[in-house]
Amino acid sequence: MEKAHAYKGGGARNARGPQGNPTRGTTHTQRMRRVDRWLTGTQASLLRHGPAKVVDLGFGASPVTTVEMFTRLRDLNPDITVTGLEIEPARVAEAQPAAEAGLDFRLGGFEVPVRPDPAVIRAFNVLRQYREEDVADVWTLLTSRLSPGGILVEGTCDEIGRRACWATVDATGPVSLTLSTRLAGLEEPSELAERLPKALIHRNVPGERVHDLFTALDAAWARASVVAPFGLRQRWRAMCMDLVDQGWALLDGPHRWRLGELTVAWDQVAPLD
Repeated sequence: MEKAHAYKGGGARNARGPQGNPTRGTTHTQRMRRVDRWLTGTQASLLRHGPAKVVDLGFGASPVTTVEMFTRLRDLNPDITVTGLEIEPARVAEAQPAAEAGLDFRLGGFEVPVRPDPAVIRAFNVLRQYREEDVADVWTLLTSRLSPGGILVEGTCDEIGRRACWATVDATGPVSLTLSTRLAGLEEPSELAERLPKALIHRNVPGERVHDLFTALDAAWARASVVAPFGLRQRWRAMCMDLVDQGWALLDGPHRWRLGELTVAWDQVAPLD
């Protein structure tokens, strides 16, 4: 892919035009439903009060997932405003018919040229084309655009949104890794490894912490087969409880586990170097 807007690190907002590389732009209805459900379920205190701003970075060839995000967040807080950013002018122009009060689409990249500063930036399926060594600088730039207490949610999902993994990053750095999957059809939790965010996807090898996590998940999933007759939710829950018993720092609980989610502290999966 031609890198028409190569990422070069920091700088003022729009000082050099949109920062970043064009994505393939592929999207699908309901593709981001898992991360949106996590946002409304776990970040309600951040989003519920006042006129919070949310940015969907790199919405792609269609604005559909930004529109869906707006609808879901408006159910939580009718004063939320959402801006979809794209680096390709043609995509921004094509998205304009979907704009409405509280929802707009603009040209922009990692410089995040919006005001007020967003409480949340969602950047999904954006960094996969970058080098692993670029990720930390991109995270630093994006989190510098957040309002106090805000978060970046950066990750990857499959084409129809059945499997997703994302990092939550704040001004101090990465906080957690979340795995979310449709349980029907899941053979082993390690199948989610191909959706890891760029910071981790090349680290799923023996000796790395994230590989240890997936090894522990697969083993616990196998042990939890004894409760499979009671349903896949019960099996996932038993797997998560097994991990907690082993000392893994899961940051959520049964109310999230029943959705096919788990969130682990970043220091449990961080790259060793």
